[in-house]
Amino acid sequence: MRTQVGIVGGGPAGLLLSHLLHLEGIESVVLEARSRDHVIHRVRAGVLEQATAELLTETGLGDRLAVEGLVHHGIELRWDGVSHRIPLTELTGRSIWIYGQQKVVEDLIAARLAAHGAVLFEVEGVSIAGVDGTTPTLRYRHAGEVLELRCDFVAGCDGFHGISRDAIPKPALRVFRSDYPFAWLGVLAEVAPSTDELIYASHPRGFALHSLRSPSISRLYLQVEPDTDVADWPDARIWEELRARLAKDGFTLRDGPVLEKNVATMRSFVVEPMQHGRLFLAGDAAHIVPATGAKGLNLAVHDVRILARALARFYQTGSTRLLDGYSAVCLKRAWRVQDFSSWMSTMLHRLPGSDGFFGRLQQAQREYVCRSEAGARSLAENYVGLPHELD
Repeated sequence: MRTQVGIVGGGPAGLLLSHLLHLEGIESVVLEARSRDHVIHRVRAGVLEQATAELLTETGLGDRLAVEGLVHHGIELRWDGVSHRIPLTELTGRSIWIYGQQKVVEDLIAARLAAHGAVLFEVEGVSIAGVDGTTPTLRYRHAGEVLELRCDFVAGCDGFHGISRDAIPKPALRVFRSDYPFAWLGVLAEVAPSTDELIYASHPRGFALHSLRSPSISRLYLQVEPDTDVADWPDARIWEELRARLAKDGFTLRDGPVLEKNVATMRSFVVEPMQHGRLFLAGDAAHIVPATGAKGLNLAVHDVRILARALARFYQTGSTRLLDGYSAVCLKRAWRVQDFSSWMSTMLHRLPGSDGFFGRLQQAQREYVCRSEAGARSLAENYVGLPHELD
């Protein structure tokens, strides 16, 4: 088999890249290890930067987003039982959208299949060879057959645990990593949200976040230890802890049936460079950010937007200038996002030292953000996403 771009990974990064390439008349094949049903129903991020929502709309993927997406113009920081609203739109002219990642993936799959795109699910044993040459090769098993796909380029969009990053020789790759001393217990509940905007709560018992997915589904998070066993958190304990950490006079937390709960550890991770020969990494294959800043999906979208533009330039003109600069452009934003996400995390979570000196620093940070227009503006412009014109 032969294609122009072989894409390893059928999550939002790989599927969106395939969609963007299709719009430029560039052929691609997407290889995904999981089943279609599994990919569609994975519960992940739900906050879209305005630029992400605009890109989806501009490329024909905005119909359901326009109906089901929830536009938010602010977020709330809460501590000591007091709320402080950050007016995102007022400060930046931009907003955020609440629209689950699984819906983005479902929309992308529908678009690719409607365009007769090649998206293969339940692919096994993928390996990458020849990225230093002009014809990289993907070998894999699908539907009982051992197959070989020759490409002009390979895009590694297969996440943190994927195989693409390992195809780059270790001496050519530099890894930066920091693990955080906390995790999130994530809860999806069948109950109308108790808030109109996201609530980020800092509490002596730990961080809590009240998010939402729809008018009838709430998404909530509790700071827990990294080695937490979900079995130790029955539903009643979860709601009790959420009520304690989100407490505020006049605020009532609605509870309801818990549909799903899981524990996610937090880390910052970046590899440099994000390309080697004709292999390009995108999304979680190249970088992981702590979820506090709601940046993972948006950063992946940024990567594939840059990569699709560079590939289009190559096929249109033969120029490799944008491809050669792909890693530098993407890493510039990746490190800005790492800084913001790390800062948000350390400001709001209970950490070693929070009872002493470091706790006083956290308090000073929160007060500056909420009482200074400059501090609030800095948080707001990073949260809604820096303009792509800065690339």
